[in-house]
Amino acid sequence: MKPLIYILTFLCLTNVNAQQIFKKSLSLMGSDFDITVVANDKAQGDEFIDLAIAEISRIERRISSWDPNSETSSVNRNAGITPVKISEELFNLIERSIKISTITDGAFDITYASMDRIWKFDGSMKTMPSEEDIMASVSKVGYKNIVLDKDNSTAFLKNSGMKMGFGAIGKGYAADKAKELLQKKGVIAGIINASGDMNTWGNQPNGKPWLVAITNPMNKNKAFALLPIKGAVVTSGNYEKYITFNNTRYSHIIDPRTGYPASGIVSATVFAPQAELADALATSIFVMGPEIGMDRISQLKGIECIIIKDDGTIISSKGITLKTN
Repeated sequence: MKPLIYILTFLCLTNVNAQQIFKKSLSLMGSDFDITVVANDKAQGDEFIDLAIAEISRIERRISSWDPNSETSSVNRNAGITPVKISEELFNLIERSIKISTITDGAFDITYASMDRIWKFDGSMKTMPSEEDIMASVSKVGYKNIVLDKDNSTAFLKNSGMKMGFGAIGKGYAADKAKELLQKKGVIAGIINASGDMNTWGNQPNGKPWLVAITNPMNKNKAFALLPIKGAVVTSGNYEKYITFNNTRYSHIIDPRTGYPASGIVSATVFAPQAELADALATSIFVMGPEIGMDRISQLKGIECIIIKDDGTIISSKGITLKTN
């Protein structure tokens, strides 16, 4: 869930080249997407937006675990049975995902899709699940049981019942690929907003940078920070989907290593060169917690982070100067 950031723009501002901002909102990959481009006129803007939509749709067909015809679904169906030959694109995405799992000590894990959904965040839960049920819910999770064969371009899930899914990285990846395609087509500036997984490039037509407003989860009607952005930014938040037991607030984000919901953080915003990486890290910070999460971010070059703890305390990495709004 990533509802806590939005881009501030002034539509159809012009400069000496009469360039304008054009935007389209639609549903893709089961989420809300906003595609914004800077173009000379509406016809060109629509053409660019359509290119981005086609690219995002192509990626969805390849990586979706819900589409029975996707490569991901084929790998999942053959878990514990046989390796499956996959495209270089999916192979590389899985390989990068495993690297992020290593960096985050397993806080990020694409085999989270194997988890039993024993936690309910709709108000129906009155007691916590038993320790036995929680342990059983993650018994099939484990990125170390993904076997990649580069020579044969195959992926294999060792254990029957294992599944992989890209819900915590896929939309960021799609945003990156759409941006990459549009840049190759000569689009000088734009934003791909994949339900809060944002990747930007260039400037607004007036020459000013895109600005990102980060909403205060303690007061959803106000932004606590307004920041210029170049590159990607992703926020993960739990201010709506959570449960409370014994005065402890538990996030809808589950630790794939333990089966327990994350606690201690209300929102985590990550700035990175790629939305794919920012997407994975924003989720991982929830699982690692504010102290370990911020420490891990400080060790990664070119990555910045803002964390809001569940008591309202705001902490940020060294490279960020907050301009409160």
